[in-house]
Amino acid sequence: MRLYKIIFSPTGGTEKVANQLVQSFGGETDTIDLTDFAAEFHQISFSEEDLCIVAVPSFGGRVPGAAAARLGALKANGAKAILIAVYGNRAYEDTLLELKTILTDSGFRCIAAVAAVAEHSIMHQFAQGRPDKSDLEQLAQFGKEIRRRMEENLVTEDLVLPGNRPYREYNGVPIKPSAKKSCTNCGLCAKKCPVQAIPLDDPSKTDHEACISCMRCVSICPTHSREVSKILTTIAANKMKKICSERKENELFM
Repeated sequence: MRLYKIIFSPTGGTEKVANQLVQSFGGETDTIDLTDFAAEFHQISFSEEDLCIVAVPSFGGRVPGAAAARLGALKANGAKAILIAVYGNRAYEDTLLELKTILTDSGFRCIAAVAAVAEHSIMHQFAQGRPDKSDLEQLAQFGKEIRRRMEENLVTEDLVLPGNRPYREYNGVPIKPSAKKSCTNCGLCAKKCPVQAIPLDDPSKTDHEACISCMRCVSICPTHSREVSKILTTIAANKMKKICSERKENELFM
């Protein structure tokens, strides 16, 4: 069995969750980064002996469009998949169900799924510091339980997940990062933007139509020169405070 970690993790929260489950299986892991816009995903294929841990963030209760398209290009050939949806303590809604559909259509056998909480990538006061120690311990237990059931041939491909069809409509959020005057035009954000919303020849600009508000540019800027509107984030945080303030727990589906 070969182990793969397939992730779309613009700011690192989703990868932290995925790493904890990966450790439960041990051995070497090959990583496929779905944020790499230049990768030729249609050339990547697996075998039925392989195990793929596939982790994406929930954007408005959906799989990010770029991640969905790149996952759809993979050739699974019957590889087993463990699904992970990571959300910022609001809700993951149709994310796991949509992810299962995408992977099944690509030829994966979906055997388990996890919904996990990580610090909100825009409004950091929600789920701040998560996954925390308690989360990591629980996720490690999830991984051990999945491995045990695999070893005992108790996993099923008839995986029932929460969600609805048609999937909820999501058209993005109006919170888009912009560059401050301190921007040095180093170009790191442009090189790492998952959807090429920042021009390489002028990294101080942002294509708001292409931008998916993933916050990668904000999180990796070496001079902290990218930011989002404090007014818009405050308005959004006030609207979400009630639903996002109470701690939500991680879930395992098998």
